[in-house]
Amino acid sequence: MNKKNYIKDKWLTISIAIVIYFIILLILLAFKVNYQATIAISLVYLIGIISILVMAYMRKKKFYQELKEKLDSLDKKYLIVEMLNEPSFLEGKVLIDSLYDINKSMIERINTYKSQTQDFKEYVELWIHEVKLPVSSLTLMIHNHKGEENKKLLEQLSRLDNYLEQILYYVRSENAEKDYLIKKVNLSKVISNIALKNKDILLEKGIDFIVSDVNLEVLTDSKWLEFILNQIIDNSIKYSKKQNAYIKIVAKEEKDRVDLAIYDNGIGIKKEEQPRVFEKTYTGTNGRTGKKSTGMGLYIVKQLCEKLGHKVSIKSQEQEFTCVRISFLKNDYYEVAKKETT
Repeated sequence: MNKKNYIKDKWLTISIAIVIYFIILLILLAFKVNYQATIAISLVYLIGIISILVMAYMRKKKFYQELKEKLDSLDKKYLIVEMLNEPSFLEGKVLIDSLYDINKSMIERINTYKSQTQDFKEYVELWIHEVKLPVSSLTLMIHNHKGEENKKLLEQLSRLDNYLEQILYYVRSENAEKDYLIKKVNLSKVISNIALKNKDILLEKGIDFIVSDVNLEVLTDSKWLEFILNQIIDNSIKYSKKQNAYIKIVAKEEKDRVDLAIYDNGIGIKKEEQPRVFEKTYTGTNGRTGKKSTGMGLYIVKQLCEKLGHKVSIKSQEQEFTCVRISFLKNDYYEVAKKETT
């Protein structure tokens, strides 16, 4: 709040004060008050008006300056009410009370939405578990009655099961820390589960599944890691070439981390699209060429890796290869787990 703007805001008050001054001056002249007394009364009046305006300006300037500085320093602007001292003028007190009521109303509304959202998430989780039961039953029935058509049915059921998994883990991803347990996990065991889960589709499409040097332990949650790897493998299968296709998984231990690389010789990703592959609902050129991609798989992978304290990156060359690398840090996971629980 500067002086110029303050004077503009008070122009009506100043105008009335000037009018009253001239009225007083006319009254003094009408009653033939001597010159010295008229000057004295005029000076007292003017000094009084100016003093009132200056004092009001100084009080308000201090309050609004403090308000602006604290507001600029806050990331969560709605906490400003808790940071301000009570002002010494009426308008400031009215403002603070109004902000408090607005903040209270906003918190109540947010809590209502949170409750409704939580109820919906719980319903979705329950619904997914219920739907997965008939999907599993259908898969088992088809396995017991093998045939050419049944292979196609198995592929569609596998896709359906993968989409259900995506929904489930996406719903849980916002509060993932409540569901995971970080401990030592052997990569070979997790990858074996992935291979078993995808064996039918790998055999159907004739994709070689090559695994080497994965008998290493990392600090992670096995259930979440299995989902992460399954999403990456699913993409490798979806965008594989029709002939001589393979997926290769290899791990390498460094001083401060373990790197796990999932490499495929599929159709690859355009160079200009690679920085966006982890964005929500981004499908790219490949996802719009009959593959019917949702653009959610790698987005959820990125979110969960960050929750677990892992780093994920992707490198690809169109029509040549795609390599997704996950780095399991040996020390930093403690800090991540601490942040998630505070």
